[in-house]
Amino acid sequence: MSGATDAGAAGGGGAAAGWGPAGGGRAPGGGVPAAGVPAGELRIVPVAGLPEIESGADLAALIGDALVAAALVPIEGDILVVTSKIVSKAEGRQVAAVDREEAITAETVRVVATRAHPGGMTRIVENRQGIVQAAAGVDASNTPDGTVLLLPVDPDASARVLANALRARFGVRIGIVVSDTLGRAWREGQVDMAIGAAGVLVLDDLRGSRDSFGHELVVTQAAIGDELASAGDLVKGKASGMPVALVRGFGHAVVESLDTPARALSRTGEKDMFRLGTDEAIALGRAQGLAEGRAAGYAEAHAAGYADGHAAGYAEGLAARAATQTDDDPGATPPAGPQ
Repeated sequence: MSGATDAGAAGGGGAAAGWGPAGGGRAPGGGVPAAGVPAGELRIVPVAGLPEIESGADLAALIGDALVAAALVPIEGDILVVTSKIVSKAEGRQVAAVDREEAITAETVRVVATRAHPGGMTRIVENRQGIVQAAAGVDASNTPDGTVLLLPVDPDASARVLANALRARFGVRIGIVVSDTLGRAWREGQVDMAIGAAGVLVLDDLRGSRDSFGHELVVTQAAIGDELASAGDLVKGKASGMPVALVRGFGHAVVESLDTPARALSRTGEKDMFRLGTDEAIALGRAQGLAEGRAAGYAEAHAAGYADGHAAGYAEGLAARAATQTDDDPGATPPAGPQ
């Protein structure tokens, strides 16, 4: 899409029970009410005019110039959704790679699942940034042949740098979301999600609040960072050449602190309920079961062999004793057998 998207937020789910507009219009930590659009509405606008980003570029300055040129000077509470690709390019994460698979391996911490397909192999992995996604986030699109783009080393730190610079330039609180495209378990297609954030509350924790019927919410946490990333992608697109979107009207999620990491959205480690793909889990269970079965079988065989050997030896001992008995002791009684 090339035009702005206006999204009505009336009845917008979790916001009413938490820190959204219907819940008082302010977020914990100093959030600000929505501004620049009618109450309860969002405006999402693509930012045109950015050049091709090269390594070492001052990305904040380029984004700021594009905002001014497009008459989109930020106001208090605006949020910028920035595609990770241009962050990676500015930070020199565009690297030569004859074989993309080698780059994926180098960025992989843990393999979750692999699936063969006509064009090769899909690998779902946990990468160095703690994100579980296809190909470790290594991307061969929107980059010259013979190169690939790696994700920013620390997307949250990248977001903080952008937020600091843009807040200083425009004198208002701006939130930053760095987005990347990920697949989702049990769903076809891909969506943009937040992999970096600064000055934006990425989770709206509604636990302990009550719904419109008075029922207590026990587990609900709205993934605001991911929702903003996906909203921005509706106007940025994948091939439009507009890698930044401005979200206006969600200022209640923008806070003074820049320590609002998107990494908090990643469910890895002990929280991970789906640590392996189905095929991988079955294979691991089979291998462990086989090893345990073999060990148990060996132990049983060893015990049975010992028992059989002991019994056979005892029987042979009785026979030998009987053969050597003398006429002086015809009633000799052999000792009791093993108990």
